[in-house]
Amino acid sequence: MKGSPKAHEMIWLYRTMCRIRAFETKVQELFAANMIPGFVHLSIGEEAVAAGVSSVLRPDDYITSTHRGHGHVLAKGAEPRRMMAELFGKRTGYCKGKGGSMHIADFGVGVLGANGVVAGGFPIAVGAGLSCKLRGTDQVVVCYFGDGASNRGPVHEAMNMASIWKLPVLFVCENNQYASTTAMSYSTSVERIALRAAGYSMPGLTVDGNDVLAVREAAAQAVARARAGGGPTLLEALTYRLRGHFEGDPQRYRKREEVEEAMGRDPISRLASTLRKKKLLPEDLEKSIRKEVQEEIQEAVRFAQESPYPEPEEALEDLYAGDVAQAARGGLA
Repeated sequence: MKGSPKAHEMIWLYRTMCRIRAFETKVQELFAANMIPGFVHLSIGEEAVAAGVSSVLRPDDYITSTHRGHGHVLAKGAEPRRMMAELFGKRTGYCKGKGGSMHIADFGVGVLGANGVVAGGFPIAVGAGLSCKLRGTDQVVVCYFGDGASNRGPVHEAMNMASIWKLPVLFVCENNQYASTTAMSYSTSVERIALRAAGYSMPGLTVDGNDVLAVREAAAQAVARARAGGGPTLLEALTYRLRGHFEGDPQRYRKREEVEEAMGRDPISRLASTLRKKKLLPEDLEKSIRKEVQEEIQEAVRFAQESPYPEPEEALEDLYAGDVAQAARGGLA
């Protein structure tokens, strides 16, 4: 993965970011129309992190995600149709409609689960990393987290263990400047979260998280190191969420001017500009990609709307293993 990405790889990055943006923009509209239940946390403005990191991963590599995980899951290869169905609470969703926006998983593409618990993915990622090492594979695990999670206990326990055992884990901090409504500058003891890597004898890198090529390059180095047995890396991607912490967030903790200024650093527009300068994104291709992803998301919505809801008795399924599940349904357990 050394050197500059090839033309088709750069187009993949652009298409992936457009797909994530189209998916979440549609989710934003549907949630506002009361068509999606529960809470929704969008990563609009942060697409470069998921796309850049996933571009250097293999299908058999693993990720753990967060409550703001649609982009991670899509970039790793999950199907928009089954994701949308899950958000709608339908039986055809990844978790049969029982998990919703914050708990999508697809083991088939290495997604070990989004997680509504802040820092909840860390023990899972380290466990998966230990599994890779014990099985003697060269698989890598990516653990996504936010700047708010960086101050929680499981983060430090997991990083310490990963370092001791030299596990193939890449800890990716999406530093979008706010932990819910609290600015990082108020809640965090260091100016750059990557500085904390020194306490665990692992490399710590900070990159422009809105520059997908910079994210990709840094992730490629960390992934190569992990595959070679060099152990974990902490990668901090400086980015910004253009939407509130959750859909419906009044956002009284930040000024509108701050958000508008951040819009000028939009990662999709930045990559598009780079591609145009390299003559890799002619107008017809750009229009084709945007049309393609819009049609894909419209199909996902259609699939979700036409899919059935789970039956009430299905609430007791997927709770236990084997005969215990049958016993539970029969009232014997």
